[in-house]
Amino acid sequence: QVQLVESGGGLVQPGGSLRLSCAASGSLFRINTMGWYRQVPGKQRELVAAITSGGSTNYADSVKGRFTISRDNAKNTVYLQMKSLKSEDTATYYCNVEATLLLTRGSYDYWGRGTQVTVSS
Repeated sequence: QVQLVESGGGLVQPGGSLRLSCAASGSLFRINTMGWYRQVPGKQRELVAAITSGGSTNYADSVKGRFTISRDNAKNTVYLQMKSLKSEDTATYYCNVEATLLLTRGSYDYWGRGTQVTVSS
């Protein structure tokens, strides 16, 4: 079993920066892909950024050049550094982790509860 806890959300002015963190806890698991999604009321959840175990990254076109995803494998943590924030970035951000449970060798997707990011003056 894997639990995810997000942190770092909050209120920031347009053009500002924010750093989100997501820590995975549990036992006997290996994390594969980690990512961040966001969702606003009335819209489907969308992928913001993802990073593989090998370090390959993928970003939504709307955040390229502004957001950076990274991971610290020793801490089982994924980060999302957000810069030049716009009002359009306002959403609930969710951490997603695909992990393999070592005892069963089964892989599963896990979701955090979400952290709110509001960009407003």
